[in-house]
Amino acid sequence: MTPVLPGLIRPEIADLEAYTPIVPLEVLAARLGLPIERIVKLDANENPYGPAPAALAALQHTATYHIYPDPEHTALRAALAGYTGRPAEEILCGAGADELIDLVLRLIINPGDAIIDCPPTFGMYRFDAGICGGRVITVPRRPDFSLDLPAIERAAAQGAKAIFLTAPNNPTGNPLPRADLLRILELPLLVVVDEAYVEFAEPGRLPVGASDLLDHYPNLAMLRTFSKWAGLAGLRVGYGLFPRWLIEQLWKIKQPYNVSVAAQAAAIASLEAVAELHQRVQAIVAERERLFAHLQTFPFLTPFPSAANFILCRVEGRDARELKLALERRGVLVRHYRTPLLDGYIRISVGTPAQTDALLATLAEVSQ
Repeated sequence: MTPVLPGLIRPEIADLEAYTPIVPLEVLAARLGLPIERIVKLDANENPYGPAPAALAALQHTATYHIYPDPEHTALRAALAGYTGRPAEEILCGAGADELIDLVLRLIINPGDAIIDCPPTFGMYRFDAGICGGRVITVPRRPDFSLDLPAIERAAAQGAKAIFLTAPNNPTGNPLPRADLLRILELPLLVVVDEAYVEFAEPGRLPVGASDLLDHYPNLAMLRTFSKWAGLAGLRVGYGLFPRWLIEQLWKIKQPYNVSVAAQAAAIASLEAVAELHQRVQAIVAERERLFAHLQTFPFLTPFPSAANFILCRVEGRDARELKLALERRGVLVRHYRTPLLDGYIRISVGTPAQTDALLATLAEVSQ
């Protein structure tokens, strides 16, 4: 093998720990020796009901897959303006909200600049900051997973440029109190609120989240996705609501054809099927409450209340990773994190009633 040229790789990349994604379903099924239909997949917060029929029909009937997609997402942003109540000029679409996290950080972070991270939370904020050569000021959450506001204020005084706040938080499921957000918005920071799960916190109506604050705080930006509520995780489509001063610069660095023809077609069709999709969201929320009640009956699990489509559980009296693997060997997939703050926890996505029943039966089996 040809040796790497000295000095070619940026040192912050060479030292970066790779992000650990979920193993693909077909790969894990082959590893376990189980057919895919036997797998109960509750490890990635996906929508168990899949896309709306209208979205599947749009994928089938779109005739322009041989043409590059609209780089300005014109029709999709117009539809999103109706859904969010925000002007299309404030909306930027991405290949999932992940791409928008990356764009924001590439725009504002010079090597050595800092962001504030409040773990346990979504790992991409820290990961993308590292790619940019940024520093991460870690402000751990309190034992109940609420934000440590005084510590955040002290971190902001150290010159941090941005803070990312998932609302509801992933993987803990707790909402972001309005009073906490308002206090953080007074800091000299770009405050990015990631509302990937907002539809599950506000079931049955168009989500507001923190969007009503956009006209009052020029340092507020918001991220959302079609992956969860609309069941389009495999198509990778998300969007952000940004202040005008920020979105003008983001347009400059966005890849021109970043959201595929298929993703745009399916997302537009999903926005035309909002009532149907929100009924599914309500079904998931109802199943979340049923699952929470049943998880409380297992003496080795302490579930935490959730406003999202998953439930975090502290594992008591046994090894959390071993529990995860025991479930996996029986075809039930849940999430375990190899991090100090979450080593003793598992996260369970909310599935269909049949998937919940399979999970509960398997938990009963491994508890004996």
